[in-house]
Amino acid sequence: MVVTGECRLLHTCEMCEFNNETDCKADKNEHNRWLVNKRMNEIKHKLIIGSNKGGVGKSTVTTNLAIALQESGYSVGLADADLHGPNIPKLLQAENVRLKSTDVGIDPYETSNGLKVASLGFLIEDPNMHIAWRDAVKYDFIIELLGNINWGPLDYLLFDLPPGTGNEQITIIDFIGEVDGAVVVTTPQDLAILDARKMISFSRDSNVPIVGVIENMSTMSCPHCEKDIDVFKKGGGQKLAEELVLPYLGSIPLDGDIVANSDSGQPVVLSRPDSVASKAFMKLAENCHKFLNPEEAFKK
Repeated sequence: MVVTGECRLLHTCEMCEFNNETDCKADKNEHNRWLVNKRMNEIKHKLIIGSNKGGVGKSTVTTNLAIALQESGYSVGLADADLHGPNIPKLLQAENVRLKSTDVGIDPYETSNGLKVASLGFLIEDPNMHIAWRDAVKYDFIIELLGNINWGPLDYLLFDLPPGTGNEQITIIDFIGEVDGAVVVTTPQDLAILDARKMISFSRDSNVPIVGVIENMSTMSCPHCEKDIDVFKKGGGQKLAEELVLPYLGSIPLDGDIVANSDSGQPVVLSRPDSVASKAFMKLAENCHKFLNPEEAFKK
């Protein structure tokens, strides 16, 4: 068999048995774009969750937001696009999961509550192994994430972005074509706010609507006297949103239990549904849904 003209095989070129100069005469870039469009057209809303700065808890926020939407009755996928720090498997206690390949792509991992997940972490045997890829290799993996995963019909697909505004972010936005919104994660201190501005600027220049700003690691409640302690200051995210005329999606408290639950692979939305942090994530999910569906009631 020789593939010519427009290829319509349901997997990316890198996984194709005809991926050589003799058997394939098709336009690989055209095929990959067709395949990504086919996958993405089954998904109602595509959201990117990012920050220009690392260490602000972006992966924790993304994971709990995805679970909050899933628990509220929506079908949700979570794509881990942080190739140098693919931590989503750790946050879901799924480090030993390996994805299965089929004739029409790769099936995502599905959690007990139905959340679909894909991550480079599912492909790495040694979790201590560093990823040192040039942009061309990262580009190929992002195409795999978008076009080769059998996401199926979803209400939401959330992308956990790496820090910065580089190749991964550009490739995702370019191939999806129409990202429905960006959630910008920051902590209250000035350095994080400065970098959050860059994420907002990038989103605007990329014509991605900004769903809003979320302030993570906000006020901590003292476990002894129950007084509020502003470890990293307070209100920086809200001030940023007000200054740039953006929705403020709320704050997530600095809570030691979130850290413990994350380390044990038990997201706080599931493990402590009545906690202040869990309720904050549920409110974040509701605010995101209202931004994207202003005339539709939130299910939960």
